[in-house]
Amino acid sequence: MPYVLLLHGHMGAAPPHWQSWLAHELDETGCDVDVPQFSEPDQPRLDVWLAELRSQLVAAPVGTERIVLAHSCGAALWLHHAARLADPVLRFDRVLLVAPPGPRWRHPDVHGFNPAPLDAAGVRRAASWTQLVVGDDDQACSVDEAVDMASALKVDLDVIPEGAHLDGHAGYGPWPSVRDWVADRHTRMVSNR
Repeated sequence: MPYVLLLHGHMGAAPPHWQSWLAHELDETGCDVDVPQFSEPDQPRLDVWLAELRSQLVAAPVGTERIVLAHSCGAALWLHHAARLADPVLRFDRVLLVAPPGPRWRHPDVHGFNPAPLDAAGVRRAASWTQLVVGDDDQACSVDEAVDMASALKVDLDVIPEGAHLDGHAGYGPWPSVRDWVADRHTRMVSNR
């Protein structure tokens, strides 16, 4: 069974968010799942979250497939981590970046996350496989921004029609694609409708 680390974004990932649903689904199968709660999710600070992420990665089990699914500011957090990563021990096998904020997105309560670095070499150092998925009508990241991001990072991109920010508010509680992607990285991300 793989080890799965779920990185939430701004405001966390309480139900009905797909990360809460996925954690339960994977736990039911005996999968080792971690859902860390980063400090002050309503007012995240990049430096604090990076330190907390590093602690989580250092504590992650070895000898098994290690997978990250990161949403929104959690995806931006991963990109900042990847651009700074020098320790190969912290490398993961797979990463799914869900609805990362685009370079022009700003929020007065979110500090230091944007723009996220688009370091293709860093992303490859941080994980063997990275994939990006966005909604085609996400207010935080346009499709053009997502295409540019995927191109700069040299990663696959799935675009979900009417997916918005791919969170609980957009109807993404149960989302079989993310569960299937944990089992097989070749799974294409599709709508939960």
